[in-house]
Amino acid sequence: MINGKALPAGDLQTGTITVRVVRESIGNNIVGQQVTMTVNGESKKAVTDEQGRAEFKGLPAGANGRAEANVKGEQLQSDPFVVPASGGLRVILVSGIAQAAERKKQEEAQAAAAPPVKGAVVLGGNSRIIFEFPDDLMRVYYMLEIVNNARNRVDIGGPLIIDLPEGAAGASPLEGSSPQATVGGSRITVTGPFASGVTPLQVGFQLPFNRSTIAIEQKWPVPIEQVTVASQKLGALSFSSPQFSSVGDVKGEDGTMFLLASGPGIAGGGTLRMQVTGLPVHSAVPRNVALGLAVAIGLFGLWLALPGPTGSRESRQRLVARREALLGELAQIEERSRTGRQTPKDAARKPRVVAELEQIYGELDEASPGAAA
Repeated sequence: MINGKALPAGDLQTGTITVRVVRESIGNNIVGQQVTMTVNGESKKAVTDEQGRAEFKGLPAGANGRAEANVKGEQLQSDPFVVPASGGLRVILVSGIAQAAERKKQEEAQAAAAPPVKGAVVLGGNSRIIFEFPDDLMRVYYMLEIVNNARNRVDIGGPLIIDLPEGAAGASPLEGSSPQATVGGSRITVTGPFASGVTPLQVGFQLPFNRSTIAIEQKWPVPIEQVTVASQKLGALSFSSPQFSSVGDVKGEDGTMFLLASGPGIAGGGTLRMQVTGLPVHSAVPRNVALGLAVAIGLFGLWLALPGPTGSRESRQRLVARREALLGELAQIEERSRTGRQTPKDAARKPRVVAELEQIYGELDEASPGAAA
């Protein structure tokens, strides 16, 4: 990534640029390599020392430059740069990048074709748990990286099995997760062997809650190198755990606030225990009232279907029609109250609606067959 880049170096004398030439990686210095420096169309030459560096001094500030070297027929060239007005620049030229990449590709192919060896995996430091709360639901996402640090595929003695926290529901793999991973109920199964490097495991599920605080426990079958838990900031939402070393708010690039908790790694077989507080819980009373009204409507409809004298039936039908209209009006008032849209008119109207309903229920009782004369 730094090949050919000119990096500021305040420790160098103003007007000085050093060019380091290496083969494939930093530290594998090429000694005695001729380097050409072109500044404002004028070329200067220097030879690399034991550190692989060629030094050019006294270059004019503001001048445009570029460094070049030819390593056994491979032409290396830096990006264009401008000589700074103070301090200097350090440039690195790396030979053999393409050959190293091809060799690595071949080694990976050989390792993938070779029989797996007995080994172990870990959940890498980039693994994280993310919470979201759409429509007052709790969605949890496990964005995990199963890391095999060996050069060969490894067999860990069976599949990697992760049992999700108690109460987890609707678990399913996410796009980008390895096809080696399957989900059944609240159990994640990742079959081996595991290739060298990273095997992505991404799963989402719901955790129902009916109170403002919920405790979550997650047991890890293999070591997790670092614990990271995050959520978009929502009201009084907070995370807590004795295993967290830090919990705080972080501002995203777009200004969105996030809650971020992190802690050290956990050994294989260990359990992350945390509490989520400040959850968005709403009262169930309005919902229960609406449900009760719906049941009442159904019961009275059934009662009306029973046979009775023609005159009394017509009377009941008029009363029921008025009752249903009042029940519908009451349900609307309750809904506006639940959603915070209640008006002064609603507050004044509700007692009158309830009183009229009570009167209608009394008349319906009197008009029912078998009632006292």
